[in-house]
Amino acid sequence: MSLKDGKGGRSPSSPQEEWTSEPTIMNLKRSVLETSKAFYNVSFEPGKINVFIGANGSGKSTILEGIGLLSAAMTDRVDAVSLQRKGVRLCVPTLYKSTFKSIGCLKSTVNFSLEWDVGSSSDIYQYDVHLMPPTDTECFKYQSETFFQNGAKLWERSSKSFKQSNNYIGLFLIDDAVDLKVRRKIAEEFSSYGIFQPNTIILRGTAPDTNQTAPIGLNGGRLAEAIKALIRFKDGEVFFGNLHMDDILDMIDWAADITIATPKKSNINANIPTTRNVIAFTDRYMRETAQFTGYDASEGALYVLFMLALAMHPNAPSIFAVDSFDHALNPRLAKKMIEVFCNQIVQQGKHVFLTTHNPLVLDGLDLNNDDIRLFAVNRDGNGYTQIQRVKVSQELINEGQPLSRLWINGRLGSVPTLI
Repeated sequence: MSLKDGKGGRSPSSPQEEWTSEPTIMNLKRSVLETSKAFYNVSFEPGKINVFIGANGSGKSTILEGIGLLSAAMTDRVDAVSLQRKGVRLCVPTLYKSTFKSIGCLKSTVNFSLEWDVGSSSDIYQYDVHLMPPTDTECFKYQSETFFQNGAKLWERSSKSFKQSNNYIGLFLIDDAVDLKVRRKIAEEFSSYGIFQPNTIILRGTAPDTNQTAPIGLNGGRLAEAIKALIRFKDGEVFFGNLHMDDILDMIDWAADITIATPKKSNINANIPTTRNVIAFTDRYMRETAQFTGYDASEGALYVLFMLALAMHPNAPSIFAVDSFDHALNPRLAKKMIEVFCNQIVQQGKHVFLTTHNPLVLDGLDLNNDDIRLFAVNRDGNGYTQIQRVKVSQELINEGQPLSRLWINGRLGSVPTLI
């Protein structure tokens, strides 16, 4: 059956209750990356969707990795295994710390801080951690962890404490203190944080994902299985999560149908290594018998499905990042995809951190919605990475230019000066 005949015909409403997970009531308030890599006392206030723009080498990816290191510290331990599992690049120990020439006395620790609330009260919580990069082992050592409520210290662990503990393991999530159990839900949410970087070969299902997580690997592994869980039928209509399938096909305009199939000689060459399930497409301009898989499909279609599956799958992380999420997307497709993606993230109550180099992506962001925030990333005269939220003034709005044009013209910052 063809789902798209070029005439619309979509259902006026779509059931959402089955595929909208219980939204988290947590709100991130402030993240501080104090002394790590290119950071020196830098902070920003996240929304639900956070998009970072800036020149190459300005520190966009490093921001995602700093959040990953904080996530590992808060929820488990910080070592090569935990960082790789979160998609953080491994460095030699000296590169984890800030080593700027302008800093007279270099600190021996890597420091992070996070503030949040739980939405149901006015209480503000804060977690601080000071880590010593590895020397004779692969593990960071905890110098201290501290937890605050409304500025008052509720819990602390320190390497100088008389209480003996393993200083290579984070205690915030596992300490049995009664006062922590309700307040530290954020650590449970953060435990599944990962930096996703989809890879075309892995999205096509012809190579394994070395960073496989549930339900989708950091590089796109098992995308077909994730999509299979999202495609469903109701009252003769086909849905992708809580969206009508036609909404998805509008973005992949050459496709008449998307299904999940098993690989066979009729849809993929027998010499191609593949997974047990593959994404199958029907081209609206070809006969229905000419079905083909993600191996032969446009990579842009796979990237769209990957992003939407991350946003919509109920078992996908509630806090995650995607580095260069617009890779392989036509600018207009990237604009439309980010609109749909943002709507889904807000509906699901998730938090996401994105980097992009595509100006047209900005035109898909509704910056009047405070859940959606744009940040310009630059390095100052000392080389420190600076994170500045971009708020479009009424003066700029009155000019009638799209955000993409304002960025290209240098009106939003974060445009490199090239000679």
